[in-house]
Amino acid sequence: MDENCTVNLTKKWTLLIILEIYKGENHTRRFSELKDKLGDITPKILSERLQELETEGIVIKHVDATTVPVKSEYTLSESGMELISVIRGIKYWALKWKIDNIPCGQQECKNCKL
Repeated sequence: MDENCTVNLTKKWTLLIILEIYKGENHTRRFSELKDKLGDITPKILSERLQELETEGIVIKHVDATTVPVKSEYTLSESGMELISVIRGIKYWALKWKIDNIPCGQQECKNCKL
C-alpha cells in the first residue's frame, strides 16, 4: 500500500459498505447483495467505493469468471476486520452519549449484528 494513501472513511457509503460486508457469511458479500442491501446507492458509487477499499487493503475482491454473469465477491481483509472494532467503539459511544437509548451491553447483538 502506498504510504501517501489514506482511507477516506468519511465518504458517503464507505462505512455502510464495510458493515454490510462484515454482516455477510464469512464476512463476504457479492456486488449484487451489497447493492440490494444498501438500496439507494448507485452501481457507479458502489463500484468506486469498493475499488477504493480494495486499493487500501480493507477488502479483498474475488472474481469467479466461470459463471455468467461473472461473479464478484468482496471479503474483509485483516485490516478491514480490525476496523470493525473501531466502528463498534463509535457505535457504543453514540448509544451512550448521543442517542436516546440505553446500550444493550453487547457489542455484537442479534438485532444490529455489530
